[in-house]
Amino acid sequence: MTNPSLAPARHRWVAVIGLMLLSPIAAEYLIGYDSGINRPLELLGGLLILGPLYGTVAVLIREVARRTGRGWPTMLLLATAFALAQAGLIDQALFGVTFGPDDPAWATEQPTTMIPVIGVNAADLVNFISGHVVWSFAAPIAVMEACAPHIATRPWLGKPGIVAMVVLYGLAAVLVYIDTTDDSLATPARLVGTAVVIAALVTTAFAIRRPLPEPTGVETAPPWWVVGGLALVVFTGTMLLPTTWLWVTVYAAALAVLAILLLTWSRRAGWSRGHVLAVAGAALVARGGLSFLVEPLGGVTGGAKYLSNAMMLAVVLVLIGLGARRLRRAEPNSC
Repeated sequence: MTNPSLAPARHRWVAVIGLMLLSPIAAEYLIGYDSGINRPLELLGGLLILGPLYGTVAVLIREVARRTGRGWPTMLLLATAFALAQAGLIDQALFGVTFGPDDPAWATEQPTTMIPVIGVNAADLVNFISGHVVWSFAAPIAVMEACAPHIATRPWLGKPGIVAMVVLYGLAAVLVYIDTTDDSLATPARLVGTAVVIAALVTTAFAIRRPLPEPTGVETAPPWWVVGGLALVVFTGTMLLPTTWLWVTVYAAALAVLAILLLTWSRRAGWSRGHVLAVAGAALVARGGLSFLVEPLGGVTGGAKYLSNAMMLAVVLVLIGLGARRLRRAEPNSC
């Protein structure tokens, strides 16, 4: 791992703390399903666990990629690995179905998108993995890097900071795991299979070549607002579909097509960090906008719910606006 020069400590730690807070907010609070959505103190208390559980991972993913001179393909693969670890090894929500083909409830209560061979609900698999990759990690990283454009490609942590992040994540993961083990459904075979896939994702992440020089070809990338608009349509439209095999297919296909387009456009002249912010902003705005349609757990009243939804969305919009403003100052042609 290389060790590029660190930026001033104050700038770095503001960015680190911002990412540690934005990551769990985007992952858990922005969509507005939490039963404590109308209790600000409870939400703040929740960040004491969710910040180390999600935020440290976002910081470490970004740190590893930037320190080794790699970019978004590596970060997204590492994010997928951590997403699978979270859903398959730590809270084991991926294996949250108790019955199988021999259970009487199988015929009537089996999720419509169940994959019997591995005992995983395909809808949960797509939802958990994409949710963590996009909202827990990738979008928060992109927004915070936009808010700190002058240190966006530089390390934010020294060795003590990295150790602190690893320790915080380990403690949070252990707490969540212990809370899960009483009703854990993950068999040894499932755990081993999940670990093998995670190892393959991490290996692939570091096998990717470092970013190529900026493209100079004739083809140019679409304007940032076109890219962001397309991302907004994809993220919003796919989340409005009912959870069926059709949804799984459309959602996975739409995300795959969007990823291919973004990869293609990112290799064209004119691609900038403004485009990255547009995609991340679209993801967060789509999630915050749809929160008004989500019914929270615990019977939260409409007025309290909508006020909280609006406040979370406002926080996101402020950060996106701040990122766009600072990017324009650092790179006038970026957005």
